[in-house]
Amino acid sequence: MKNLRQQTALLLEGNGEYRKIGHIIDVFLITLIMINVVAIVLESVVTLAQQYKHAFLMLELGSVSIFAIEYLLRFWSCVDRVEYKSLECSDFKRRLKYLCSPLAVIDLLAILPTLLMMFITFDLRFLRVFRLLRIFKLTRYSRAMQLLLQSFRDESGPLIAAFFIMAVVLILASCGIYLIEHDIQPDKFGSIPAAMWWAMATLTTVGYGDVVPVTPLGRIFGGVITLLSMGMVAIPTGLLASSFSEQLRKRRVIFSDAVHECLHDGKLDDDQLEHLEHLRCKLGLSKQEANKAIKSQLNHRTKHLYCRHCGERQY
Repeated sequence: MKNLRQQTALLLEGNGEYRKIGHIIDVFLITLIMINVVAIVLESVVTLAQQYKHAFLMLELGSVSIFAIEYLLRFWSCVDRVEYKSLECSDFKRRLKYLCSPLAVIDLLAILPTLLMMFITFDLRFLRVFRLLRIFKLTRYSRAMQLLLQSFRDESGPLIAAFFIMAVVLILASCGIYLIEHDIQPDKFGSIPAAMWWAMATLTTVGYGDVVPVTPLGRIFGGVITLLSMGMVAIPTGLLASSFSEQLRKRRVIFSDAVHECLHDGKLDDDQLEHLEHLRCKLGLSKQEANKAIKSQLNHRTKHLYCRHCGERQY
């Protein structure tokens, strides 16, 4: 018999027999977050902010109350989550580890601006932008966002190396265009920091056109930097695309292996189907992908169930 804290942990994570209820809670919170984002954007319109001031305030207080309750419940029940329950330490250290996790920090940032507003006077524009950080709470409920974050973590080393190279090229481009165009356009290329605006716009292939070289040598140099930047920008994009694809492949392999283990007797019972459904939700796979993996394993098992020469059952 699970106690209340264990039930709360399963409910918030949407695991086991609480998966359907957990899914309803996730949908409710996602809807509330999106309503908050829309409200914060509309509140920046002065006429709407004045006309619906009371409605915006009630929505803000209600949303913060719900987010605060969610935050406290997750903090209380985190010690019964699988990833923290396996740690050999006290409940206090488990909770401290949870508080330092990225998702817990995002949850705190979702309620912190409103709580601070009660004690400190804020610039409303700053507060509004800070409250927009609530959109990052969607990371908790979106498997695709979690997949992207995992790709960032896995490719952090190569990405840092790529951005370091881009920073070096940025400095070289700024110094080069400064030496070439400084005497002709002292108002636009009066210093290396000022030239960095042109270098940044060129290296990112944005090319605003507000600052351009006018000398023949400057234009040649700008063309070289533009051609070089096309390859530079593609490096981090290619790394992330490759890692994202690899993460999807790994998750499909994990699910396929789980199906293979469940099919040791040639069929799937209700408990095994429940386990596979939970794993599918955890990995963020669609039902079509899951059905394809199950069908593939069944076909593979049937193919090897009988001898291809005599047709007799092998086991």
